[in-house]
Amino acid sequence: MQEHDTQGKCPFGHRATTTHTQTYHPWWPNALNLDILRQHDKKSNPLGDFNYRTAVKTLDIVALKADIKAVLRNSQDWWPADYGHYGPFFIRMTWHAAGTYRVGDGRGGAGTGAQRFAPLNSWPDNGNLDKARRLLWPIKQKYGNKLSWADLIVMAGNVAIEDMGGPNHGTVLGREDIWHPEKDIYWGSEDTWLGDKRYGASRQDLENPLAAVQMGLIYVNPEGPNGNPDPLLSAQDIRETFKRMAMNDEETFALTAGGHTFGKAHGKGPASCVGDNPESAAIEQQGLGWASSYQSGKGVDAITSGIEGPWTNNPIQWDMAYLDLLFNYDWALTKSPAGAHQWTPINLPESKMALEVDGSGKKVMPMMTTADMALKMDPAYRAIGERFLADPDAFGEAFARAWFKLLHRDMGPKSNYVAGDFKDANYLWQDLVPAGNRQYDIEAVKAEIIQAGLSIREMVEVAFASASTFRSSDKRGGANGARIRLAPQRTWAVNKPEQLDKILPIYEAIATHTGASVADVIVLAGSLAVELASGSKVAFAPGRGDASQEQTDVNSLVHLQPRACGFRNFSEKEFAVSPEEIMLDKAQLLGLTPSEMTVLVGGLRSLGVSHSGQGLFGSGKLDHTWFKTLLCMRVKWEKIGYNSYVAKDRQTGEEVRTASRTDLVFGSNSELRAIVEVYAQDDNHDKFIADFMAVWTKLMNADRFDLI
Repeated sequence: MQEHDTQGKCPFGHRATTTHTQTYHPWWPNALNLDILRQHDKKSNPLGDFNYRTAVKTLDIVALKADIKAVLRNSQDWWPADYGHYGPFFIRMTWHAAGTYRVGDGRGGAGTGAQRFAPLNSWPDNGNLDKARRLLWPIKQKYGNKLSWADLIVMAGNVAIEDMGGPNHGTVLGREDIWHPEKDIYWGSEDTWLGDKRYGASRQDLENPLAAVQMGLIYVNPEGPNGNPDPLLSAQDIRETFKRMAMNDEETFALTAGGHTFGKAHGKGPASCVGDNPESAAIEQQGLGWASSYQSGKGVDAITSGIEGPWTNNPIQWDMAYLDLLFNYDWALTKSPAGAHQWTPINLPESKMALEVDGSGKKVMPMMTTADMALKMDPAYRAIGERFLADPDAFGEAFARAWFKLLHRDMGPKSNYVAGDFKDANYLWQDLVPAGNRQYDIEAVKAEIIQAGLSIREMVEVAFASASTFRSSDKRGGANGARIRLAPQRTWAVNKPEQLDKILPIYEAIATHTGASVADVIVLAGSLAVELASGSKVAFAPGRGDASQEQTDVNSLVHLQPRACGFRNFSEKEFAVSPEEIMLDKAQLLGLTPSEMTVLVGGLRSLGVSHSGQGLFGSGKLDHTWFKTLLCMRVKWEKIGYNSYVAKDRQTGEEVRTASRTDLVFGSNSELRAIVEVYAQDDNHDKFIADFMAVWTKLMNADRFDLI
C-alpha cells in the first residue's frame, strides 16, 4: 500500500468524524465527536463479564465440525443449496467477512462478527449472505456461548473447503463478538452504493485507509473498473486492492483461483426484481433482505451479483479445473441474463460444462468474470498461474497459506491464539516474538537505568513510542518485541531517531548485564520515570521478548507509522483533517476512553513530552498543574499559525505560553472540558495520579496477550 499523505489526503483511518454519517448533530458539523471512544460499552453486551476466551477452550471442535458438515449437505426449501451443497455459499460468507481487513488502519476483518450488522450486512457485495448466517443459526443455538458468531462464520468456510477436498491450514478460535455496528470504521465518504469518489489522479491513488474500489464492495468490481470489462485495467484494481489488504501477487492469485474453484455466480434475472437489503427490508421479513420477485427467487432463479454461471464443471470439488479452463481456452465477452459483463469459453466440449444447480441434469456453460480474465491477461499474474497449473501441489499450498492469512490477519500475534485445529506453523505476518525472561532482578535493572543518567522525558518518550504503535483493530504493534530498535520504526521521525541512537545502546547493554529483554528495559525505564516524577509505584509485568529483524515484516509495519501524533504534538505537515481528529483516531486504536485520553495527554505534557515544544505548561512533575493551567482565565488564546496558538496575559498582553490544537481541544470541547475540570479540582490530584498510572500500565501491556 502506498502512502498518500499529500495535501488533502487523510493520514489515518477515521476521516468520517466530521461527515454527515457520523456527526452527532448537523447543527455543529465541525464538533469533535467522541462517540468512537465509547464503542462496545459493556452496557450493550448481553453476556456481561462472560469470558469467551475461557469458554471456547471447552468447545468440542470435532463435534462442531461434524455438525457443520451435516448442515452443508442438508438443503433447505426456503433457500436451496446449489448442487445440494452449501460449501461454496459458506466460503463466500467467510471470505467476505475476513476480506474487509485493510492494512492502512488494521480495521475490518472477521475478528468481531461485524458482518451481522450494518453496513456490512447490507452491502451489495454481501447479497444473500444473510441466508448463509441464518442457515448456521441451529449450530450457534446448539453450542451457545462456547462459540461466537465470529468464530462460527470463519469455521464454516474452512469446514466447507475441507468437505469439498480443498487444502486448509485450519481455524484459530477466540474471536469475541461485538453487539452493535462499528460506526467508527470509515468505509468511504460516498452516499450511494457502488460510488467511487475515493480516487485521486489514478486508480492507484486510492484514499487512505480504504482498499475496496467502490462503496459496498469487498474487493473489486468483477465486471471491471466501474463495469468496464477491460481485464488489464481490472488487474490494476486487483493489485492495488489486494496489496492494501496485505496480499502480494502470488497470494492474490492463489486466493482468487482457489476461491473460484468452488461455486457459481447468480444473475438469472434483472436487478429490478430484487428487493431491499436487510437493514431496509420490511419488518415481516425478520432481518432477511434482497427478496426476489423473479420466478421462484431462489435456487436456479437466484439473483445476487447479476453475473450468472459456475466457474468450473464441478463447483463443489477442489481440483485444477479453474486454471485449466482459464488458461487452456479462449474466452469471449458476453452478458448474463441480468445484463452483466462476463466471459464465455469458445469451443468448450460438453464434457467440461457444468450441471445446473437444481439437479435437473441440464448442462450449462461455465463463465469467467473480467476480474478472472485479469489473471490471464496481466503478465505477472499469468506467470504465477502457469506455474500453478504445472504444479498442483504448489497451488494448493499457496491457497491454504493465503486463505489462513486472510482469515487470521486481524487476530494479531500467535500468542493471541486461544483454541482451534490450526496447523502448527509460523508466518512472518504474525509478528513473531520470542518468549521473554521473567526471572531476573527487576530492582537491579532499575538501578542500572538510574545510573545511566537519562532524563525523565527521554525515558518516557522512548517507552511511549514503543508501546503506542499498538492497534487494537488488528492487535499489531506494541512494546513486546522491542521493534522500535529495528527497521522501519528506528527511523520514524516521530520516534526521534537521534534520541534512539543515544538511548537504545544503553538499554541493550543493561539487558545484556541483567538478563532482561530490551523490550522489558524500555518499558521498565518509562515506568521508573513515571515513578520518579510522581513518587508513586507503577505496576510492571516482566516477560516481553525481543524480535529480530528477520522476524519483522517491514513492508506491512510501515502502515503503523504515525504521520501525526497529538499525544506527542507531532505532525509532518498540514493535513486535510484536524490534528485533534487524528489524535481521536489514534486513541480509539489504543482502546482509550475519553477520560483515559485526557489523562494521558495531560500526564505526557507534564512529563515534558511535546515534539513542537507546545503545551508544556505543567510543573515538570506528574501532577494536575497542566489541567489547572489550561483552565486559567487570566490569559487569552490567539491563533498564530497552523496548529499553533499563543496565550497572552489579559492585562499586560505578555505572551506566557503556547499550545497546539491537541492541547486546546481539551478546553474548547465541552465533553473534554468537563473531564479536565474533574482533574483540575483540588481534591482530585491523587485521582489524576492513580488514573494516569492505570492508563500508562494499560498502554504498556496492551500487546501482552499472555496476561489476559
